[in-house]
Amino acid sequence: MKKLWGKGLLALLIKSSSIVAVVAVATTMSLSAQAATMTEALVQNYASAMKTSANNQNIGQVSRLVADDALISLSRKGKSTSLDKDAYLKLLQNSWNQTSNYRYDITIDNIVTTGEQARANVTTTESWVKDGKNVSFVTNSRVTLTLSTGNALLLRAVSQVTID
Repeated sequence: MKKLWGKGLLALLIKSSSIVAVVAVATTMSLSAQAATMTEALVQNYASAMKTSANNQNIGQVSRLVADDALISLSRKGKSTSLDKDAYLKLLQNSWNQTSNYRYDITIDNIVTTGEQARANVTTTESWVKDGKNVSFVTNSRVTLTLSTGNALLLRAVSQVTID
């Protein structure tokens, strides 16, 4: 009986250690997948996607580039306002609906990545025709991008707007 119990215990320990090993490997793989980090390439991909989406006036795609809890602070001539994602998208959509020949350009520099976030200086230039007049907005921002599902999303922006 002792021999049988000993063999049974040994077999159980071997099986248990196999399960522990599998769980350990799965946990390590899961932690590695969750520990993805922001890169400069992801930031540049964000800029490219934003430029394409805005120039195509694709509000759905722009929406996918902005985090749900985003906060965008805009200042112009000493007045400031803060927009959440929905307010930002509505403002953009209204601008598109009231103008023609809309063009958007974006440049990013001074990128600093840490973990799942990046901070960068962003300059956007938006131009369009409204009531027969050319209008141009230049916005200089310090932004925070966050990593979500392998892509960079806009999380925070503190922006200074200049109208030409």
